[in-house]
Amino acid sequence: MAVETSPLSYSIREKMNFDGKVALITGASRGIGKAIALGLAELGAHVIITARNAEPLEETAHQINATGGKATPIVCHSARSKDVILLFERIRNDFGRLDILVNNSATNPYFGPILEATEAVFDKTFEVNCKGYFLVAQQAGKMMVAQQKGVIINIASIEGLHPSPFMGIYSMTKSAVIMLTKVLARELGPAGVRCNAVCPGLTETRFASVLVDTPEIRERYVQSTPLGRHAQPEEIAGAVVYLASDSASYTNGAIVVCDGGKTA
Repeated sequence: MAVETSPLSYSIREKMNFDGKVALITGASRGIGKAIALGLAELGAHVIITARNAEPLEETAHQINATGGKATPIVCHSARSKDVILLFERIRNDFGRLDILVNNSATNPYFGPILEATEAVFDKTFEVNCKGYFLVAQQAGKMMVAQQKGVIINIASIEGLHPSPFMGIYSMTKSAVIMLTKVLARELGPAGVRCNAVCPGLTETRFASVLVDTPEIRERYVQSTPLGRHAQPEEIAGAVVYLASDSASYTNGAIVVCDGGKTA
């Protein structure tokens, strides 16, 4: 006798469809941010991409638009409140809504012992990695609460969970990003707004080139990682796309680690 099976109550393909959705990705001119923008655009989202420098940002937008996607590049320094306010004024005027925010802009100007770090290095790292995330998330959160729906995804790092040598200041900022994620998940959840974080391990980007291109550092990382390699930006983007989708509709306050098992 055949056993009847109930059909799925929803379609995975439908849940991963971003048609009609508007997504903002900061730091999207290259690396992980660019991979995220490409992924969301491929699945139908209109991506608003920001960075501090116009030329690489325009190149990314052209690549997306030339392949049938929809991208709007806007130069913005996410740690400057004036820039952020102007950015969201344009989003309200041009799009009228914001469905997804991916906070990705980051900097790491110092690699060395924390006792030798200067105040200027501390200020710069916290300005971009913490203040910038806060300013953008605050503006996006207000729009999403008014909509009673939205998704915020913060790109943190495994450095925010367990610091590596000479990465102390950066690690402190990424730990703060993880806590910002948890705070937003609790405060905005009742309004239907989800907030999660992705913590990449070592990923082959221009940002991490000093680590990837230094054989001793790269080999130490690879040898301590069960998968035996570092990541590519597209592998981090996959986790972000899932969290941004309706397939993750009950995922809120999660810290998703993508590190090949290094912190397992």
